[in-house]
Amino acid sequence: MILDAIADVRTGDKGDDLIIAVLPRDDADGQTGHAYDQVVRAVTEERVAQHYGLPVATVHRTLMPTVSAMVFHLRGVLGGGVTGSSYLDGHGKTMGYHLLTLPVE
Repeated sequence: MILDAIADVRTGDKGDDLIIAVLPRDDADGQTGHAYDQVVRAVTEERVAQHYGLPVATVHRTLMPTVSAMVFHLRGVLGGGVTGSSYLDGHGKTMGYHLLTLPVE
């Protein structure tokens, strides 16, 4: 199974940094606890860094259990940011969707 089966992502940029929010979906019974716990176990700083081919030191995860979400801060990955780069994905939207292909158990 991949992350897309149990979660959504939203992305944003802060200069050259990419911010990715991972939002586990409610289970069939309307509870988010199981999906959130599963995502917390599977989507670690190390696995995200490996998935993107980045050094682990550039990835920081913040857990937000009261809203059943987590936020990843990937430092220096946007090639200068929207105004400082000719990257087609200056806001990091494609990179956010790429995270949804991460295998989870």
